[in-house]
Amino acid sequence: MKPLTSHETEPDQEARIAFLRQPQTYPEKPARIEIIETHMSWVFLTPQHAYKLKKPVRYDYLDFSTVAARKRNCHEELRLNQRLAPGVYFDAIPLALDRHGQMRLGGEGKIIDWLVKMRRLPKERMLDSLIRQNILEPMETHAVAEVLARFYSESAALDLEGEEYRRLYEHKVRANHEELADPAYGLPAALVESVHRAQTDFLHRSPELLERRAADGRIIEGHGDLRPEHVCVESPPVIFDRLEFNRTFRVIDPVDELAFLAMECERLGAPQVEPELFGAYRRVTGDYPLPPLVYFYKAHRACLRARLAIWHLRDLGRNVWPRWRAMAEEYLRLADSYGGRF
Repeated sequence: MKPLTSHETEPDQEARIAFLRQPQTYPEKPARIEIIETHMSWVFLTPQHAYKLKKPVRYDYLDFSTVAARKRNCHEELRLNQRLAPGVYFDAIPLALDRHGQMRLGGEGKIIDWLVKMRRLPKERMLDSLIRQNILEPMETHAVAEVLARFYSESAALDLEGEEYRRLYEHKVRANHEELADPAYGLPAALVESVHRAQTDFLHRSPELLERRAADGRIIEGHGDLRPEHVCVESPPVIFDRLEFNRTFRVIDPVDELAFLAMECERLGAPQVEPELFGAYRRVTGDYPLPPLVYFYKAHRACLRARLAIWHLRDLGRNVWPRWRAMAEEYLRLADSYGGRF
């Protein structure tokens, strides 16, 4: 990269990505860099480490649009993940311009961005990978369940009114329905209506099941995005990528969060994970959630995942639309299968 002249501005996003693609950028000087791109970040992988750069984006639910916001969220990500992923998150590293206008990772000068530095976790030990390969051992599932149960039992209860908690789900169910029913997405209308009707009926028929969760002090600050790809089955298990950018998404009933993980594992072909998760949770916390509540949470989470899948049609090329539409429909059919159980 050539130094900047006095008439040039600081490197744009394309230039920053190009710089971070170069092996010589990193202290370990790896032979090559692997890159993963998501909606919210780029992750640059060396053999030993992962460096996560947040995209300069702003949505209704997150704001990474400024350097200050990205710095704040990097440090929050470090803080939040120490509990469930000890020894994985190392530091927030500045990307800076030196006095010659050259970019330096971790160097002195004008800071133009921030990255989170992590230990690289083995892809083959991720829970979703183990399930897909059909090599997940019962003791490994048990170990993950124990880590989560202890985390929930040690988490402080949050003050939330029961009626407020129920209304929150009324809003979520309505928002999912409005989005999924949009004819532009081409999802089966009867399926969308069936799934929505079952959840709405539950909220009208059994509001006390949700209200009691808040009244009994069961709402905590959880993980926020507990999916199989965020569980690394090491010894002990590492549960990473705790959601940092919006605390509202972490304010949750542990039963909802476990139902989410159980639903995703079931979708991948491992229904045996659910009894382990809830067995450990009941034993450690003394909380015995009723099955209809668990099935409601699973159905709601499946709808939310369908909604997130179908959003890809907004900003990706038509060539990938069938894939995301099929995934959204898969989640909807899973949600529909829970409908008669709550």
